[in-house]
Amino acid sequence: MLQVVQYQKTGEIFIEDLPAPSCPENGILVKTAYSVISAGTEKISVTNTQASLIQRAKQQPDQVRQVIDSVKKEGIINTLAKVKSKLESYKSLGYSAAGVVLESKTDKFRIGDRVACGGAGLAVHAEYLAIPKNLAVKIPDNVEFEQACYTTLGAIALQGVRQANLRLGEKVAVIGLGLLGQITVQLLKASGCSVLGLDIDESLFPKAASFGCDLTLLSTFDNINLMKQFSKGNGFDAVIITASTSSNEPIELAIELARKKGRVVIVGAVNMNLPRSPFYEKELEITISCSYGPGRYDPHYEDEGIDYPFPYVRWTENRNMEAIVELIGKGSLDTKSLTTHIFSINDAVKAYDLITGKVKDDYLGILIKYPETNDIPKKFIEYHKEMAKDKIGIGFIGAGQFGTSYLLPHIKSTNSSLVAVSTNNPVNVATVAKQFGFKLATTDSESIITNPDIDLIFCATRHDSHSHYVTQALKNNKPIFVEKPLAVNREQMEEIDKLVRELNGKIMVGYNRRFSLPFKKIKVLLSQFQEPKFITYRVNAGKIPVNHWVYRENQGSGRIIGEACHFIDCMVYLTDSLPTQVFAYSLASSSDDVYNRDSVAIVLKFADGSVGNLNYLANGDSKLEKEYCEVFCGGSVAIMKNFEIIEFINSGKINKYNFDGKKGHKEEVIAVIESISQGKPFPISYEEIKAVSVATFAAQESLIKGLPVNI
Repeated sequence: MLQVVQYQKTGEIFIEDLPAPSCPENGILVKTAYSVISAGTEKISVTNTQASLIQRAKQQPDQVRQVIDSVKKEGIINTLAKVKSKLESYKSLGYSAAGVVLESKTDKFRIGDRVACGGAGLAVHAEYLAIPKNLAVKIPDNVEFEQACYTTLGAIALQGVRQANLRLGEKVAVIGLGLLGQITVQLLKASGCSVLGLDIDESLFPKAASFGCDLTLLSTFDNINLMKQFSKGNGFDAVIITASTSSNEPIELAIELARKKGRVVIVGAVNMNLPRSPFYEKELEITISCSYGPGRYDPHYEDEGIDYPFPYVRWTENRNMEAIVELIGKGSLDTKSLTTHIFSINDAVKAYDLITGKVKDDYLGILIKYPETNDIPKKFIEYHKEMAKDKIGIGFIGAGQFGTSYLLPHIKSTNSSLVAVSTNNPVNVATVAKQFGFKLATTDSESIITNPDIDLIFCATRHDSHSHYVTQALKNNKPIFVEKPLAVNREQMEEIDKLVRELNGKIMVGYNRRFSLPFKKIKVLLSQFQEPKFITYRVNAGKIPVNHWVYRENQGSGRIIGEACHFIDCMVYLTDSLPTQVFAYSLASSSDDVYNRDSVAIVLKFADGSVGNLNYLANGDSKLEKEYCEVFCGGSVAIMKNFEIIEFINSGKINKYNFDGKKGHKEEVIAVIESISQGKPFPISYEEIKAVSVATFAAQESLIKGLPVNI
């Protein structure tokens, strides 16, 4: 399929041939008819990316802070690798489209339904779209695709009007008469309001007037008296800012125009340095409107399709979208007149020449049109015709940030043949395929497992899908390396265990720390002792938002299962023994912003008499090193400090060893690929892998029961 993408390093816009997405669970696959370019939002995205790296750093201080935090946690080398990978990637553009349902996995839609779709990264400028059910609405029969593709933009404007909490006859100023402003004017007039339209571009005034704007003026303090005259000197009941600018002038003007106890609603992306005195003196209510409405950025609503109860949340983002298409159908909202340009998908680059000013022409609504076709969506793209037959064939499923930063660079450095890579995001999979040299890029992960040219599968998807790909690989007699965890519950583990026993399958889990040079050194240093070990492993894991996907029962099942397994495996490695009993205790904070099981003490008893004490903590400070491990054994102590220092205290002496902070990913990948090429077992035995997973389930059970759990 064809899609508009932007290269992150240079900001250049391309039309790329990409594999089509698959229909999502509880969602639909849509053949796009039209999509609309959100000129304000997309102009900022394009121009920011086309700026120099120094300019981009100044414009995006939040991202600079993320890089600095990453250096503290992951080190300069790993952070540079992440930044390089990000810069060499492609980005999707667009978030408002309309088309026809080709495939449906929800009762809400049927094949052939005409729908309007929304969602950044979802309703993009592409021939085919994978849309969750709550981000699509049916289009009335009398509404054309060219009109309906504005639905998401309309929902954004509608949510801004709702936030203004207006009454019939109230006076409203709209600052910014671009697409959002023009739609906002129409919605306000339909609500019975008197509307003043303001912009720095006079060419937008006739259109606003045709939509019912009572007066249009240049958005400048020079016209402040004329603006106040419109409100009869009382000020405006509400001011809605739909402009997009880094200037602070819109917010200053809005505060000046609003009446005492009036409302200012910010819809566009503007600077918000609020002047205190007029804000304070007028007791203004200033609100930021959150995109399309309630449900936006809530993964339960958007990804999983869990709706809010109608009586308690009357207007969700989906119901706002429904309201917009109904208004269009009734003739109360004119989106057709907004369109000034239509480009075919093949010529879409010309559209961005318009919004960036490379081509000088007045514009407002710019649509991208897609060809009508009955072709079956192609879910793979072939980049290289020939691959070496005498090398290990690698298939990679789920190439997200972790896979591209910590696994694929090391896989590429080996003497392997990169056959196919899959993710459910067309832009991501094409980026990875080009960056690392895969023959095939696909959105069909199942095809990786059945591909006869693939000898070894790497899987780095979300936690809940690991067991599925492992079981499918086992059934197809394919060795598989899967990132932790192997399974998120006992039922999945039991199914995997059964297949391993029946089919003699080969599984490896990404417990990389045991491959790191610091832990290998500790094992050598303590090899002279035959006594049990007492291990204390402290992990300053840091806090993540409580709505993160890792906490969802059907996706991540928490950080004990998803991350604590790493450190339990380290203890298994150091003791050469399996855990026999687990006891866990967590914090008991009453705060709803704290996930208590993220701060937990897990004590493990091992078969050889060793004891492991894992303190996994999310309530610390990021200034403290992330990982610290002490091993007491035979009158000696080995201390690991964040993979950078090993101190070995023995016979009254302290020996210090320095390392580079790397956590063994490279050594792990090389060991896995060599085991396949040499026909040897994977470097971690299945018994150890299974024992670690079972220990995490036991820790969860112990937290529930408040008792030790025997394994």
